[in-house]
Amino acid sequence: MSVPNNSPVVKDIKKKVPIQRFLQPFRKFAQIEAASGILMVLSVVIAMVWANSSYHESYENILHFKISFGFGDFKLSESLEWWINDFLMAIFFLLVGLEIKREIMVGQLSSVKKASLPVAAALGGMLIPAAIFLYFNGNNEYRDGWGIPMATDIAFSLGVLALVGSRMSSKLSVFLSAFAIADDIGAVLIIAIFYTAALNVSALLIAIALFIVLLLLNISGVRSFAAYIIVGLLMWFAMDMSGVHATIAGILLAASIPSKRLINTEEFVEEAEFHLTRFKKSGPLTKSNEPTDEQVQSVEALEIACESVNSPLFKMEHSLLNFVSYFIIPVFALANSGIRIEGNVLESIKSPLFIGIFLGLFVGKQIGVTLLSWLAVKLKFSELPKSMIFKDVWGVSLLGGIGFTMAIFVTGLAFKGNPEAITISKLAILAASAVSALGGFAVLSLRQKLLLKKEAALGITS
Repeated sequence: MSVPNNSPVVKDIKKKVPIQRFLQPFRKFAQIEAASGILMVLSVVIAMVWANSSYHESYENILHFKISFGFGDFKLSESLEWWINDFLMAIFFLLVGLEIKREIMVGQLSSVKKASLPVAAALGGMLIPAAIFLYFNGNNEYRDGWGIPMATDIAFSLGVLALVGSRMSSKLSVFLSAFAIADDIGAVLIIAIFYTAALNVSALLIAIALFIVLLLLNISGVRSFAAYIIVGLLMWFAMDMSGVHATIAGILLAASIPSKRLINTEEFVEEAEFHLTRFKKSGPLTKSNEPTDEQVQSVEALEIACESVNSPLFKMEHSLLNFVSYFIIPVFALANSGIRIEGNVLESIKSPLFIGIFLGLFVGKQIGVTLLSWLAVKLKFSELPKSMIFKDVWGVSLLGGIGFTMAIFVTGLAFKGNPEAITISKLAILAASAVSALGGFAVLSLRQKLLLKKEAALGITS
């Protein structure tokens, strides 16, 4: 059973253990909802400054530094950039997959009624941006980049929403999360179907067989993380060899993680009360005494109950969240945002590739998300959540134009081997994400002020 962070027991532990005192400032920073977005922005700034400084060669040299892993005849030797974009991002996609599965099982995508509005928003937020991109690039060498403006960066967009204020963020974060996760499902399908290289059928069959093994582990009731991770790593390697992007292995691994709890909340409370009562009765409760054998058994039983009330899916998602938010995403941003600006930048801005991505993200997301949401409500397929209006949906649609992580990831797949196209695409993504973030913040902040003003006029206090 966890102890509240502000309890006297925890405060006493933090005073006695030096490492706890050292880590406390970092924990406080991690509790800020926008912290991941702040780190991401810092990473982008560092990468841009570094890549355009006199030390730009060191930036490229570090990214191209070879890292080898293997044993016996098996050896995998790739650049640091590859390990970030193919291995670390597979862990990112594992977290995305866990979030998708949770939302489908018990969240905002768990029923047709709940899912219809965010799915309609996500569908509009994919189709219109892709159409705008193809309008400018359908007949040129850049047409394969149509998937770039379809993506939404959930971490960055939620970070901006958190800056707006508690009234708006609490009301809209559920809708934005569900819409962004539905968007992620679309992005994953697009990557798997349209951005796959020449297939190695043998390796693909091995990956499918390993996925079946993972499903059998789930059906058999295996709840050990180690078993899933070992088989998942083998599947990741087979998927990489098959030509299907290896990050898809993260999604498939997530789908296999058990989502059922061994005991429910009521049973947990009964177990906890029983063992706490047993603990109190089985020995003296003083600061100096060591626990008795029976007290140790009570603590161990409590630990088992704590493990049983949470599903493996819940535990894995929460164990990965900080690692992905505060390490993988900033590292990905640092490795992929170092755009060296040379020559005439205006020529890049005039490129149909830049225009297609920028307008797809900034304009296409607004039109697609708002229009499809409006149609879904007007046609009675969906209904707006209580106290939400379409101006809120419009604000969220602006935040949907923040395509950062997923959009840059798709860029690397679409224009592999074309550094000029990758540079132009990244510039467009950064520009559209910045303008979308500022626009969404402005619209929702104004809405927040009007809401507070109305409540004050009615005499409502928070």
